Amino acid sequence: MLGTGIAAAGSGLLAACGSPGPHPRTAGHDGMDSNAMSAPARAGAPAQDVPAEYISPHGPEVAATEQRRGPGPVRTFRLTATATTLDIGARKVASWAYEDQVPGREIRVTAGDTIALTLANNLPQPTTLHWHGIRLRNDMDGVPGVTQRPVKTGAAFDYRFTAFYPGTYWVHPHSGAQLDRGLYAPLIVEDPKEPLTYDKEWVVVLDDWLDGVGGRTPDTELERLGGGKGGHSMGDEGGRAAKGAKGAAKGTAAGAAKRAAARPAAPKKAAPAAPMESELLGGHAGDVTYPYYLVNGRSPESPQVFRAKRGDRIRIRLINAGGDTAFRVALGGHRMTVTHTDGYPVVPAKTDALLLGMGERYDVLVTVKDGIFPLAVLAEGKGRSAMAVLRTRGKSPVKFPRPKELDGELLTADRLKAAEDVRLTPKEPDRIIRMRLTGSMRRYDWAINGRPYDPAQRYPVRAGERVRISFINGTDMWHPMHLHGHTFGLPDGGPRKDTTILRPHHKVNVDLDADNPGLWMVHCHNVYHSESGMMTILGYQK
Repeated sequence: MLGTGIAAAGSGLLAACGSPGPHPRTAGHDGMDSNAMSAPARAGAPAQDVPAEYISPHGPEVAATEQRRGPGPVRTFRLTATATTLDIGARKVASWAYEDQVPGREIRVTAGDTIALTLANNLPQPTTLHWHGIRLRNDMDGVPGVTQRPVKTGAAFDYRFTAFYPGTYWVHPHSGAQLDRGLYAPLIVEDPKEPLTYDKEWVVVLDDWLDGVGGRTPDTELERLGGGKGGHSMGDEGGRAAKGAKGAAKGTAAGAAKRAAARPAAPKKAAPAAPMESELLGGHAGDVTYPYYLVNGRSPESPQVFRAKRGDRIRIRLINAGGDTAFRVALGGHRMTVTHTDGYPVVPAKTDALLLGMGERYDVLVTVKDGIFPLAVLAEGKGRSAMAVLRTRGKSPVKFPRPKELDGELLTADRLKAAEDVRLTPKEPDRIIRMRLTGSMRRYDWAINGRPYDPAQRYPVRAGERVRISFINGTDMWHPMHLHGHTFGLPDGGPRKDTTILRPHHKVNVDLDADNPGLWMVHCHNVYHSESGMMTILGYQK
């Protein structure tokens, strides 16, 4: 039945390419500007704390780039982050969410619109809002301690920028392990010149869930894994507040009692019910065993139902908002036509199933057959599943067998080609930056080039350059690597992406045009890896 263990389908590399040649434009080891590492790194650092040779997120260059995009009609939104109780189908759980729902309410605009969104923070921790995949102005990117100050408890922050590029995106915090709670929402930027024709559109958000189950939270899970080293992306202000609170109570019996009452004990590390292994991902599939996997906030016990008529042409926008899980997706009884990945069009490709790493998005078209079908979502290598249901008739519940499409043709990003109008013009890179992914599951010391995240690090680039990032995975685990504020092209005319999967001991070269000044994060989108140190920053030099 759907929900039993899975066998890996498909073969070959998810992404690989040849070795880059030498290039003179490097600074420090592996292209890092070692001088920048001595700069102060206060949360929400003002412009004067950015080294003089670098463009500040609040500098005139960032404002000028935004002005060239031009202001459009203003679309106003508000999100309130709050502790709440959520119904995920199988049970109710205590968690954090936007507007008391998961996923949060969809944000939908048209390309060229100006988004004006107020984030109100009612959480017990500081937070921010990151606009995943959007090529926006740097001071709105939502990285505490780099592009803005953390939004304190009881405070609010106004985000305002032009959403210039159409596509399927999403929003989530960039503070500690908050992403692995219920704090995420889809962001859809419609194309005013949409070339696709379809009758209906569905937004499908995939997630792995542990928060509020058996005393577990993302924070206790991070501690259990050995990665709780101070909340790397919370920003110094949030980190100081947390450390100060601990320090005030440390060493006293009353303090120990307070700490014990304030948080549940971290659960003991238990062996997973089944080995978390995937041939497709190159071995170990993940670090975390989740009790639930969700589609649009619903467990398989109470799935969301999509209704359509036979012959309807449906656009499905798929988003992986998970913390530690790759998902394999198929629609029973149907083949899908992939039209976009990470917001950008591709040469259409038919497939039975798709693989989505954390942070990745795919748009597909399907023509509906008559009947009742599962939208099957398998947690790759973890032996568990989630689902939604497509119905053209009836209301009675159905127990679905495992769809054969899950074991059929499986498409990965390296098999796609960018649509001609968004394909990068071939040229030699002006600069090559090598980022070797390092660390191990045993020590949980994830890093880039052997250095855990320091917000004062800079890998320098200059506006107008063609930059090649050579990701080299030197670890025994796969990593979905994500770049803020830009898209990159996969090799040989491959798709435009902002997140790409790297299998263990493989390499992928990605090319980007440096056209969006500021300080931009590069990190693994496994939240437990990034919070343990697998993050760094690209910095535009003046």
